[in-house]
Amino acid sequence: MRFLLSKPEAIPYFRDLIAEFNASQQDVEVVFDTSSNLQAGFLRGNPPDLGLLNYNMEMARFMARGALSDLKDMPEAGRILPEVQDLVNNLAAYPGRTSVLPYSVMAASVIYNKQIFADNGVEVPETWDDFLAVCDTLKAAGVVPIYSTFKDAWTVSQGLFDYTVGGMVDVAGFYRQLREEGTNVGPDSEVSFAKTLTEPVSRMEMLAENYTNEDAASRGYGDGNLAFSKGEGAMYFQGPWAFGEIAKSGPDLDLGTFPLPMTDDPESRKVRVNIDLAAWIPEDSTHKDAARTFLSYLFQPDVMNAYNESQLGYGTTTDAAPVTDPRILGMKPYFDEARFYQGASQAIPLTIPTENYLQGIVTGAGVEPTLQTLDADWARLALRQ
Repeated sequence: MRFLLSKPEAIPYFRDLIAEFNASQQDVEVVFDTSSNLQAGFLRGNPPDLGLLNYNMEMARFMARGALSDLKDMPEAGRILPEVQDLVNNLAAYPGRTSVLPYSVMAASVIYNKQIFADNGVEVPETWDDFLAVCDTLKAAGVVPIYSTFKDAWTVSQGLFDYTVGGMVDVAGFYRQLREEGTNVGPDSEVSFAKTLTEPVSRMEMLAENYTNEDAASRGYGDGNLAFSKGEGAMYFQGPWAFGEIAKSGPDLDLGTFPLPMTDDPESRKVRVNIDLAAWIPEDSTHKDAARTFLSYLFQPDVMNAYNESQLGYGTTTDAAPVTDPRILGMKPYFDEARFYQGASQAIPLTIPTENYLQGIVTGAGVEPTLQTLDADWARLALRQ
């Protein structure tokens, strides 16, 4: 059976795992695939037998069209946390099926340098006003409050946009209403990007203009990791995938995480999550039984826990080990209480250049005209579909 993985950083882990599995029995031989074109495989009727990929709108299309088989009879499906399985269903569903099983969740929020906070007498903020006060104090002391990397558009959408929107808006409910509006999304619809997101995106623009490094427009992700490791900023709007890169130049930094507060109510704070990896078996697989056997092997608690520990991910099952890395412990209470949201940028199909629009806003484009353009793009895409 052919096993497709989408995450380059995890290739060594799964290569060793596959070797162990293949050596442990004679019934199933797993062939590791890290380069096939997913859409081409489905179109040609030759998809991988088992996929373990990041779950987003592009992947959700295959489930919505019935291209993924039903896994709800597998014991592994019964172990998934309901609130985590809901993250799958928020993007798409197929009647009567559980076709995608989340394997790992990445929680992301504000990364902060604890030493810089302590040196400047500021604490983790609990409200929007607290956060602005922290930024003002740091700026007055000559410290860059938020180190930003606008040259790479994805860092704007994943960080500033997702954190500000997710802290003020019911993301799942917003997109549910948008899908219901369909081709009607625009100035006269009940919900729209321009109507619903103008306030959080305006705050995003304000943070970008007032509290980031002056050269943010010319700094990329790699630049940001290096600069933050050298203490050139107090906060960094990135996910846990950045910690390994930061540690290469700043191994002794004392870093933590906290959700960006966007309201005056501390209880409204939430963290951004995405399904880092999710498992599925296509209907067109000719080796479904073998794929199920290997899926069960992958979902053993010790195998899942070792993966999540190595990648700083959160477990998706009722028997998952708790996270222990101090860098991500600041998000644990929020994850445990399901106080999280999927990034708003992840629910928009890639045919709409959302990242470029957001990059435009933080480098000078107007908020409302850009969101109106996004409304028009959404309505046109709904018409084509």
